[in-house]
Amino acid sequence: MRILVLGDIVGRPARAFLKRRLEAYREKLRVDLVFANGENAAGGAGITAKTAEEIRQAGVDAITLGDHVWDQMGFDREIDQLDFVCRPANLPASNPGRDHLVLESGVFKVGLFTVLGRTFMGPKVSCPFEKADQLVERLTGETDALLAEIHAETTSEKESIGWHLDGRVNLVFGTHTHVPTADGRILKGGTAYQSDLGMTGPRESVLGREIEPCVGRFVDGLPRKCPVASGDVGLQGCLLEIDPDTGANRFFERIELREEDPVSTSAEC
Repeated sequence: MRILVLGDIVGRPARAFLKRRLEAYREKLRVDLVFANGENAAGGAGITAKTAEEIRQAGVDAITLGDHVWDQMGFDREIDQLDFVCRPANLPASNPGRDHLVLESGVFKVGLFTVLGRTFMGPKVSCPFEKADQLVERLTGETDALLAEIHAETTSEKESIGWHLDGRVNLVFGTHTHVPTADGRILKGGTAYQSDLGMTGPRESVLGREIEPCVGRFVDGLPRKCPVASGDVGLQGCLLEIDPDTGANRFFERIELREEDPVSTSAEC
């Protein structure tokens, strides 16, 4: 059982890249399921039903969201019809949308959920640790493997939840900061962990946005629009292999594919 998890999808260039490259990459890696964070998929902030369907058609089986979940007007009225999308689980229960997903590949069931961090983050959410505990307890008997996303600003909060869930889920992965971290590893309890998967989007950018206006905002402090960039587009994320008989992790590595790269990786063996 191989699962490919992609970092935040940023705007139209990222969606177009997935259309061009994901299917062949998925086949090359012999991937069973693909998950991605899509909270920046529509114009760089939020998502719509249309862009979510576009991402699914490109080969992504499930989409998680983050603090920009409601940025696109009307998405709160669309999300309940998207059975492959889940919102952050620790938003107020009155929010629409699913707080987790269960995906099937053959008879193998994979549970997936995301929680928002609380340090330097805008939305007012309940404790991500407590909510993660509740979902792990709820889903452990219903699934063969569990993946937990922490969409957060600080590495310390991400690492803390990684250790908190070690031995109880297959993977804890961080998103939100759009820059991949080099700390991907298997923790002592057997859980795979990476603080941030990076992004699926333009690397010739400032976190997916055009360079000049972003730099200008830091130089003189004047407000500027920062459109989604378009240079050096690619995907970043991780690949996890799970033993379908035991549910234990066999293999984990960080992955990256750029526009100019052939579809190959050390994980193809």
